[in-house]
Amino acid sequence: MENETISKNFIEQIIEKDLAEGHCTTVKTRFPPEPNGYLHIGHAKSILLNYGLATEYGGKFNFRFDDTNPTKEKLEFVESIKADVKWLGADWEDRLFYASNYFEQMYECAVGLIKKGKAYVSDLSADQIREYRGTLTEPGKEDPYSTRSIEENLQLFQDMRDGKFEDGSKVLRARIDMSSSNINMRDPILYRVTHMTHHNTGDQWCVYPMYDFAHPIEDAIEGITHSICTLEFEDHRPLYDWVVIECGFKNTPEESPKQIEFAKLYLTNVVTGKRYIKKLVEQGIVDGWDDPRLVSIAALRRRGFTPESIQKFVELCGVSKANSSVDYAMLEYCIREDLKMKRPRMMAVLDPIKVVIDNYPEDQVEYLTVDNNLENPELGTRQVPFTRELYIDREDFMEEPPKKYFRMFPGNEVRLMNAYFVKCESFVKDENGKVIEIHCTYDPASKGGNSPDGRKVKGTIHWVSAQYGKRVTVRLYENLVNEELGVYDENGDVNVNPNSLTVLEDCIVEPALLEAKPFESFQFVRQGFFCADYKDSTEGHPVFNRIVSLKSSFKLPTA
Repeated sequence: MENETISKNFIEQIIEKDLAEGHCTTVKTRFPPEPNGYLHIGHAKSILLNYGLATEYGGKFNFRFDDTNPTKEKLEFVESIKADVKWLGADWEDRLFYASNYFEQMYECAVGLIKKGKAYVSDLSADQIREYRGTLTEPGKEDPYSTRSIEENLQLFQDMRDGKFEDGSKVLRARIDMSSSNINMRDPILYRVTHMTHHNTGDQWCVYPMYDFAHPIEDAIEGITHSICTLEFEDHRPLYDWVVIECGFKNTPEESPKQIEFAKLYLTNVVTGKRYIKKLVEQGIVDGWDDPRLVSIAALRRRGFTPESIQKFVELCGVSKANSSVDYAMLEYCIREDLKMKRPRMMAVLDPIKVVIDNYPEDQVEYLTVDNNLENPELGTRQVPFTRELYIDREDFMEEPPKKYFRMFPGNEVRLMNAYFVKCESFVKDENGKVIEIHCTYDPASKGGNSPDGRKVKGTIHWVSAQYGKRVTVRLYENLVNEELGVYDENGDVNVNPNSLTVLEDCIVEPALLEAKPFESFQFVRQGFFCADYKDSTEGHPVFNRIVSLKSSFKLPTA
């Protein structure tokens, strides 16, 4: 319908009101990560939301590192975050910035506040500042150093910059209101002394701005109109506006830049905390920040998730003011939906057992034409070798089958996918009673999987030629977290699922799969979607990570 109204989320409504009332004439957003770890799925929501809003309103999107804390930041994290943002499709064009490039302007802003009597140098320790700040029910006490003169504060702040004081010995505080009901407004710290080499500015600075002071100035310098952040910063908004107004970037809270808070994206039963992941890496439980069992963006990419699947997931989660958790199954639903029409369906036998077709010519090989994806003819066809000896999955054979088992068992006829009808005649066991070989006969008239006499078979199983099939390593994943015990134990450690990773070394796959390139994905018939691992695959010897199984209990909510 032409007149159909598209519902806008609350952020879009604020932006449209600001445009209509002239608080801004264009829209400029930013994604401002601190480079102190790898990004996770929650950050993907922030990236795509900020980029999406800028795109929707014909504005600009900035990518900026909030690198004001050299004690936790590394160049490794900078590079990984850049790769994540680029992979997700958020195009910052030529607008990549670093908060550290604004240190001089931030310092001048702080000097300006001192000159206005709005900031002072304090000698209180961190514990004393916490004590003086008061509680949610009790007002704070005035800092005994708040009466220092403007001249003394200017000199002390210059001395701080010149490296004359030890770490923690002095801080610069804003002079606001120690009796404010909002603890963030009780003379917050603006600068601290930290003698540490910075990844971008080296040893140029030994005083560093606090996030709550630096961030609003960065937004103002870059001309950000709407500073979209998560809900925990709602109580910081008065301080954000105070900094921008007192530093002369705007006159009222309604003007730009304007902070808007939205609810974080929480996934059930996953680990996102940096300190927990760091511990898992150090303990060797996972093989790095991009281990496919994690939900860092790098891990999701390595596992085989696509940018489109993450975009769809974020879209389904929506934008709200209320915190809530989303089931991991919804993320799996999104990757299944994205891949099912895009990727070829290949045959791979994960737990092989040999099948010999006794009446098939020993030296014969047939190349059968197989559709790459029955639901998407545009993906074309391929040639698959068929020979006398094959491998099938062990679960596709039973010596004594239960009722309604339609796969291979003695005396039963099944269809080999895209090939022939075969009938199980006998089998061979080893000294331990384990079936190691199955003998069958085939019907040459049933080529292509249909019998000319019209007889029906109920079971269809996949296979790989024993002569031409290739051995590869396949990794199957379950949730890293033991869901029955919850994410964390009483000591704050992760309750690790001991079955979170199963490595299968002797899987047999179609020869075409040996050509898989890192990050290339496929559907393995009846097994799920798999991706060639970028770390452990070598040319001609791919290692496949299972992205997701084919079955799901998740149902998309209906309107």
